[in-house]
Amino acid sequence: MQNTNIKWLYLLILSLIWGSSFILIKKSLLGLTPFQLGALRTIITGVFLFAVGLKSIKSIKKSEWKWVVISGLLGSFIPAFLFAIAETEIDSAITSVLNSLVPLNAILLGFAIFKIGFTKRQLLGVIIGFIGTSILILKGADLNPNQNYLYAGFVIASTVMYALNVNIIKKYLQNVKPLSIATGNYVAIIIPAIIILLFTDFFSEETYSNVHFKSAMIYVVILSLFGTALAKVLFNTLVQISTPVFASSVTYLMPVVALIWGLLDGESFGIMQIIASTIILLGVYLANKKKA
Repeated sequence: MQNTNIKWLYLLILSLIWGSSFILIKKSLLGLTPFQLGALRTIITGVFLFAVGLKSIKSIKKSEWKWVVISGLLGSFIPAFLFAIAETEIDSAITSVLNSLVPLNAILLGFAIFKIGFTKRQLLGVIIGFIGTSILILKGADLNPNQNYLYAGFVIASTVMYALNVNIIKKYLQNVKPLSIATGNYVAIIIPAIIILLFTDFFSEETYSNVHFKSAMIYVVILSLFGTALAKVLFNTLVQISTPVFASSVTYLMPVVALIWGLLDGESFGIMQIIASTIILLGVYLANKKKA
């Protein structure tokens, strides 16, 4: 299958996986604190990746390890905690919507720092997608006036880190296998995650006595294996076979999936959010449409 076709398949699969991650975070937080969730997500993902890809890190050159570590911190470690903190105040669907800032940041940071060019059509597509995102945010604020939108700052900070990460992978790790990058990321961040978990009272009776603890652990395992481990490998592959802008466009499709999950879970959903989702899809199309 040609890259032109397979990249769209990867984009769709990632949208379904990551779009479902936000509701899994929400459910996990019923029995875990944000720091417990972030640490467990990192540890479980790391164990899984070590089991299937530890040998693959031998292919990483010494000169590339610096970028692998930075990629792990920006693309996995820090955001795992920031998203969990954000969802203590903001609905899962709205969090996913805020995450749509990644493509805009990918273009701006890619041009400013990594000297990666972009076309006028890509910029127009990102702007249109951002307009759709803004409508979703404003409508979400109207429907949920009691939510603390200052916590949106944690998500916005994560989008900047994701944008930096996607450009780092494209510029400095283009020739490293996706599984090697993902596994190398967690070699660097699993120890800090274990240390954080030890300081969260996770091993206390209070944690285990929580009525939602068992279900929360099931959700975080699913989140780790699919929403993080599998998705990381797929995303790294997508970056290498396409462009940073195209790969980060997955964040435009994720809100559609997240909104559906949010609706099923009782979160507010209106006609304007449907319109906004359509605008977002138009932005994805324009940002990735090739010239005739």
